[in-house]
Amino acid sequence: MSVAELFNPRSIALVGATDKSGWSVSTLANLREHGFPGPVHLVNPRGGMVHGSPAYRSLAEIPEPVDLAYVMVPTAAVLGVLRDGAKLGIRSYVVLTAGFGESGEEGARMEAEIAAFAAEHELTILGPNGNGYINAAAGITPYGLPIQKPLLRGAVGVVLQSGALASSVLAFAQARNLGVSLLTSMGNETVVSVTDVVDYLVGDPATKVIALFLESIRNPAEFSRVARRALEAGKPIVALKIGRSKLASHTAQAHTGALVGDDDVIDAALRQLGVIRVRSLEDLIITAGLLASTGPLPGRRIGVVTPSGGASEIIADRAEDEGLELPPFAPETVARLREIVPAFGTVQNPLDVTGYVLIDRTLLGRALEVVTADPGIDVVMLLSEPPRVEPADPAPTFALYSASAQRIAASPVPVVVVSNVLTDVTAFGRRVQQETGYPYIAGGIEHGLHAIGAAVRWSETRTRLLSRSPAVSPAVPAQVPGGARGVWAEHRAAALLASAGLPVVPSELVRDEDAAVAAARRFGYPVVLKVAAEGLGHKSDIGGVRLGLGGDEDVRQAYRSLAGAVPAMEGVLVQPQRGGGIELLVGIVRDPAWGLTLAVGLGGVWVEVLRDAALRVLPVDAAEVRTALSELRGAALLKGVRGGEPADLDAVADVVARVAAFAETLGDGLESLEINPLLVTGSHVEALDALVTWTPDIS
Repeated sequence: MSVAELFNPRSIALVGATDKSGWSVSTLANLREHGFPGPVHLVNPRGGMVHGSPAYRSLAEIPEPVDLAYVMVPTAAVLGVLRDGAKLGIRSYVVLTAGFGESGEEGARMEAEIAAFAAEHELTILGPNGNGYINAAAGITPYGLPIQKPLLRGAVGVVLQSGALASSVLAFAQARNLGVSLLTSMGNETVVSVTDVVDYLVGDPATKVIALFLESIRNPAEFSRVARRALEAGKPIVALKIGRSKLASHTAQAHTGALVGDDDVIDAALRQLGVIRVRSLEDLIITAGLLASTGPLPGRRIGVVTPSGGASEIIADRAEDEGLELPPFAPETVARLREIVPAFGTVQNPLDVTGYVLIDRTLLGRALEVVTADPGIDVVMLLSEPPRVEPADPAPTFALYSASAQRIAASPVPVVVVSNVLTDVTAFGRRVQQETGYPYIAGGIEHGLHAIGAAVRWSETRTRLLSRSPAVSPAVPAQVPGGARGVWAEHRAAALLASAGLPVVPSELVRDEDAAVAAARRFGYPVVLKVAAEGLGHKSDIGGVRLGLGGDEDVRQAYRSLAGAVPAMEGVLVQPQRGGGIELLVGIVRDPAWGLTLAVGLGGVWVEVLRDAALRVLPVDAAEVRTALSELRGAALLKGVRGGEPADLDAVADVVARVAAFAETLGDGLESLEINPLLVTGSHVEALDALVTWTPDIS
């Protein structure tokens, strides 16, 4: 399969071309009007004239080689076209036709036949049930819906698991004066997948940024591979992933199941891969456009130059939402700005140069030059609108934007231009940008600041991930007893963890009062008694825990009480009572798509109330665990508050990473592993309770 050949044909045949089809009319018009340099052959079984040109009755009648067949025949006839084409050596196809797997059992059967035939003959097929693609960089546009002029060529590759939205996304990008390198409507992905196209775009010199609209991630392992390749190549991936589910994971026995939902795992996986996730089509295109214009951004310290006080206040609020800093200007910057800004203005960050820009048209540009030189600023946000209406004498407008473009190009730090609101760039505004070199303008303060925040986070994530060695799981699998199934209560789960050298609180399983007292004396009072029973998950829910037992009689009474509450108990677990410190949850659950997933957060009885957890898809190393801990809303507790002892985060991260690595050795039968709580007292880290759940069919 060659995706590069699919997107770069030298000749195209439109199979099923007919004057009665709007798809056929549009596809031919697009190829003719947007610069395709090669021949376009029309194929119709009746022959005759189609779209004003003679049509061939079959592919076999075409007297020269065909690189791409664009197929618009009825559903049942598609396989026949592929058979004819394969005999002629045609390897690339776009199948516009619908009615396959998306339509029911019979359609799925026909689609399976196409997949099998394509594999046997090494065919590259985009679709079926898709609109085709627009290779704007090369002027190749076999696309079934009208493409408005002018088709802007740019550096953003767009891949969509939607046919209906493709034209809307293209129109929005063009309205923002943002060109695309390639836009594809994927259809059913019978042969060519999203990841195949992303793989192509990573190596495509015309593409700087990749924008994805995803309904599903069908092959997480392959998606992870191409996302890492994009990250290494410095090509950001911006993704709008829909279908956020409220369904929790299947591990109902563990507290972790309340914290890990399907979409939470996808969110964590995308963050770990350096994929920027956005929530709207507008943010998808605007963020991709900004990154295509600026590339990586060096830091979070933003300097703002604007002619509006009201805009300054909006920017200050939204910058905080995005985790961006607006530091005070350096004294030398303030002194220079005071020489420029009118006396009634206030020199601060964000900088409002006031409405005096209407009198002094150079004011905004001169202020920008000063702010970009501030040593404490990483990025400058310039609030500026493209011109909308062409004046009688456009020369001053061109001169003004040309001077500003030169200042931006010469700036020692990146300058991101943002408009006040999201409005279309007019034909005159587009002409001014093209002729003066004025940069991309992100649409609206809301979307613009979201894009800046996303770009900064991507830049930080890329630096962090590329500087880190990949986590390596232990090669030797753990020895899991045969017949392991269902829920392993604490005594068995703790023993499993201890066998791997993980820190677990000492405990002893006893089966009568006297043994409980003897164990308590060995540990030293106070102690804790916990009921032990197979299949029992949350002991406290049934009154199966007794805390703070200070003497022999307390232990005896507690033992009797537990025996009365849980008649089927196997015995009682005796442990020394621990106090103080910070309680964490460390949970690992198996996501059906992404595999083992780590949740780390505040633990104890508050897990499901606070729901404060950070997620990571395994494998992870200690450095990644430290990053996860820093994301918790309660991260300040780990640093010590109100005289509390701060946690040794390196020690915590090391233990959690070891737990995660151990979980990976337990095989496919592991459904979940949970430590709650993991008690952290300074550098001392110890599991106080554990639970392991195996899939029912493990042997």
